[in-house]
This record gives sequence, structure tokens and C-alpha cells, in this order.
Amino acid sequence: MSGFFSVVEGLFTSAAPLILASLGAMLTELAGVLGIFIEGFMNAGAFFSWVIAGWTGSIFLGTAASAAAAAAAGFCLARFVRKTGANPFIAGLAVNIAAGGVTDYLSVLWFGTKGVLRNPAVAARLDAGGGPPWMQGRLPWIWLSLAALVILALVVNHSPWGLRLRAAGLSPEAAKERGIRPGRYWEASWAAAAALAVLAGAALCFRIGAYTPGSAAGRGWISLAAVYLGFRRPVGVFIAALVFAFAERSALVLQGSRFLPATLLIGLPNALALILYASSCALRKPTRRSGR
Repeated sequence: MSGFFSVVEGLFTSAAPLILASLGAMLTELAGVLGIFIEGFMNAGAFFSWVIAGWTGSIFLGTAASAAAAAAAGFCLARFVRKTGANPFIAGLAVNIAAGGVTDYLSVLWFGTKGVLRNPAVAARLDAGGGPPWMQGRLPWIWLSLAALVILALVVNHSPWGLRLRAAGLSPEAAKERGIRPGRYWEASWAAAAALAVLAGAALCFRIGAYTPGSAAGRGWISLAAVYLGFRRPVGVFIAALVFAFAERSALVLQGSRFLPATLLIGLPNALALILYASSCALRKPTRRSGR
């Protein structure tokens, strides 16, 4: 029985970053403008959370400060795109590209390397025997992702704000006639998505006890697929994230196999995302046609 719970804990630990990132992407999709920037904010979040935690000696401060800064950056990005009429897709791609360049530059400037960053003091706080009780081990990231799921499910499905968010995304013109400002909900959704993406990046680096360049490793793009595979619903997105996390862990387990090449196993989660997304689109078509 203990082995079963260990497997479940490992799966949820792997899924926690993807759950957080996917929930953030879902908010932007509900607001009508999908945030392509999730990958970039995940990489930046992993770097800045680790660095600030090392400077302050507090994992909580490192994560909270990075998430707050990301929320402000996401809001400003949405406001800039809305006011200038820039293409949100191009703006999101620019963030993804810029995040890699900025983190590499600062890593060389501050630490003299583009490689892995380690900090024994921070790593010690992640061990089961050290650090404050609420931050012992890897469990806090599991609870954080589950808390985000419950909160967003309640907000999106059972609150006036969630109703207005979905109305703004479905029909901006109709929302304006009812006194709803779609731009405000777009900006709020991008701010929340950026903060959740940074939390996902922090979970990636703190769970292994080091910062590695490109920590997201494509998970930001997979989170976008999870939004559609989960039919833009919090619980559905959560289940989709678990499926992708299971594929990721399966690929790691199978890396010792001599029958499958390593390159194929590395691309398994991305391939699964493509297959499942195509399948979900195919399943939706008959339903839409029957409703016409």
C-alpha cells in the first residue's frame, strides 16, 4: 500500500507544475485571448524564484516575489497589446524568446555560468528534515496545485466574476452592451496566468533542488493543449494535466529500455499532446453538427 501511495505522490509531484500552468492558460482562453507566453514565464519563474530564494534565504519569499512581479508583467503586457493593437500571439512568442535570453544573460552576469545553478542553503530547506514545516519536502507544490484547482473551479463556475469572464471571452460586443469591459478581464486573466506560470516554474526547480536552463522543457506548450483536451473546464484541465504527467513519468521509466530510442521517449509527452488534441477536435465535430 505504501508503494501505491508513493507512486501517486510521484505522479502528482510531476503533475503539479503542469496543473498550475494549464489552469493559467485556461483563464486566458476563457477571456478570449489565449496566452502563448506560458512557457516563457515558466522558465523565468524557475530562474528568479531560485535566485531570490538564495538571496533572501526564504523559498516562500523567492516564489511570492517572482509571482507578484510576473502578475504585474502579465498585466502590463496585456495592456500594451490591447492599447497598441499588437498581435497577442506574436507578443506571447516574444516573451518566450526573451525569457531565455534574459535568464542566460543574468545567469552569466551574476553567477558566471549559463548552466545549472545550485545553492546548498536552498536545497537544504527542501529536504524533509529542514526548513519550516509548511515547506518540507515536495508536498507543498501538490497542495498548491490542488488549491489552485479548487479556487479556480469555484471562481470560474460559481461566481459573478467567472460568469463575466466567460461572457467577455464568448462575445465581447454583447458583454459591452451589458456594461462588462472585456479588456479588463483579458488583462486580469493574463496577470493570473503569468503568476501561475511562475509558480509552475518554481515548482520545477524546487522539486529537484536546482535551477536548470530551460526548466519548462516544452511544458508550457503542453499546458495549452491541456486546456483544449480538458474542454476549457478546471476539472477537465486537471485530468488532462495528470494524463500528460503520467506520459512524462512513463517515458522516464522506459528510458532504460533497449527497444525504444531515447529521442522517441523524450518526445512522447509532446506526441501525446498532439494526438489527444487532434482526437478531442475530431470528437467535437459531430456534436457541433448535430446542434445546428
